This record gives sequence, C-alpha cells and structure tokens, in this order.
Amino acid sequence: MADKLKITLVKSTIGAIPKHRKTVEALGLKKLNKSVELPDNACTRGMVKQVKHLVKVEEI
Repeated sequence: MADKLKITLVKSTIGAIPKHRKTVEALGLKKLNKSVELPDNACTRGMVKQVKHLVKVEEI
C-alpha cells in the first residue's frame, strides 16, 4: 500500500446527496479539479469509497 493518496474532485457535488457533499468537504475538497494529499488509512479509504463517482484517486 502507498503512504499517501492524492484525491482529486472531478465531478461537481451540486446534484449529489447531502451526505456525499459533506464527505467531499470532509476530505478537504472545495473546488472542481483541486487535489489534496491524505494519509492512506482505513478512514480515508472508506470516505473515498463512498464518493468514488465524484473523485479520482492516485497512490503516491
């Protein structure tokens, strides 16, 4: 497993359900096509799995 994950918001949260919107916000993503680097752990993976249709994930 990688040490960090690079998560990029690739789809807008406008039509998303409120729970997914809050998950994207909790990941630290605010604008479209912006990226954040987060530690690769179970918590982060679970959040990414919930909104996998909105984000792109790369292992660093």
